[in-house]
Amino acid sequence: MSTEFRLTDDPRRTEGFDPRHTHLDQLSPLALVQTFADDQQQALSAVGAAVPALSAAVEAALPFLERGGRLIYAGAGTSGRLGVLDATELTPTFSWPPERAVALIAGGSRAIREAVEGAEDDQDTGKSDVRGARVGPDDVMIALAASGTTPYVLGAVAQARADGALTVGLSNNPGTPLLTAVQCPVLLDTGPEVISGSTRLKAATAQKIALNILSSALMVRLGKVYGNLMVDVRATNTKLELRALRLVMHATGTDEHTALTALNAAAGRIKTAIVMLKLGVSSQEADERLAASKGHARATLGE
Repeated sequence: MSTEFRLTDDPRRTEGFDPRHTHLDQLSPLALVQTFADDQQQALSAVGAAVPALSAAVEAALPFLERGGRLIYAGAGTSGRLGVLDATELTPTFSWPPERAVALIAGGSRAIREAVEGAEDDQDTGKSDVRGARVGPDDVMIALAASGTTPYVLGAVAQARADGALTVGLSNNPGTPLLTAVQCPVLLDTGPEVISGSTRLKAATAQKIALNILSSALMVRLGKVYGNLMVDVRATNTKLELRALRLVMHATGTDEHTALTALNAAAGRIKTAIVMLKLGVSSQEADERLAASKGHARATLGE
């Protein structure tokens, strides 16, 4: 499928004009805000329709990450920045090693804060960025492009597949080259935007929700959560230190002093402290048992 379209026959729904909003510039502030809010609901509907595809992507990606692979994000513009955000948040939330969450964005780090004109149109740079990241057969690429036709992203996907990586693609248009190029296509069909072509609106919202779901589900399946407790969070500030204490108290039913003593002995590692208290073992033994269970607290506890 060609990535070039005549203005009169562009099939990408995200580039369409929504006839409901032709008087957008004449609305009152209240009506204007309500219009934007109502339109965002379509992002939720699009993600709901994509649940089977997202589930398939989680299932396909899990073995790659279990054997030590990385998450590689690739995107341009808003989509690229969403990839950077998701990659960045995995470390403080789940203690995911930062070197195992690599975000590639057209235009490089400068593009995180400002537009780099023309960067997304360079397919060869997408390929070279993937080669520079040394993507390999244990890695998982999450490629994002609202249009589904961004050359930089298509180049990145082509190189990642050639290097043996699993590729997941998120696009807001059906039948686009990105969804054809990847092994795990995820369509987020959000349709035309309130402001025509402004995919930073509901198209980006749907991508953000899908990324939240995809990476969080992977972290849960990798043992980064016990029940619904964030037991691998890094306590790097006062707020998180208090959260860690509450998590240990909640998971074990112990008082504050007991939980704090265990946390200190575990060097702040919540999951280790929970296993210590529930099994009555030392921090070293708790760590050894967790390692034997590949970090899964429930398996370690025999629950």
